[in-house]
Amino acid sequence: MQRDDDGAAMIEFLVLAVTLVVPLVYILLAAFDVQRAAFATNSATREAARVFVLAPSTAEAEQRAHDAAQVALADHGLTLADGELAITCSASPCLTPGGRVRVSFSTEVELPLIPGISSGLVAIPISATHTQTVDVYSDLRP
Repeated sequence: MQRDDDGAAMIEFLVLAVTLVVPLVYILLAAFDVQRAAFATNSATREAARVFVLAPSTAEAEQRAHDAAQVALADHGLTLADGELAITCSASPCLTPGGRVRVSFSTEVELPLIPGISSGLVAIPISATHTQTVDVYSDLRP
């Protein structure tokens, strides 16, 4: 007695495709999400440091840096809360010619499609730091 195998290859292909493609798509979504956040944090710290050293005063520099970082993060769908952007200076006042300004930002990226019950438990930490030198030919700014 001979068995009829018509259609078996199609079913096997579908089962294998679903079991291989679905996890692959999830891994790609997670990798893209982490890469997006990494690029956003890098851009935010770089732009904040650049804006900081060009400001006329330290008080205005901090506000400009925060605004620049917020715009850079918003371009990638992230938000910046007050106090998340860390700015440190090598000299006092910060805008001393030849001084260095260091801007740091850290965040966590939750993996996509994880139920809310594990919110915060499955997250990948992302951080970026950028150091910018104040122009040595500029005036001392308070």
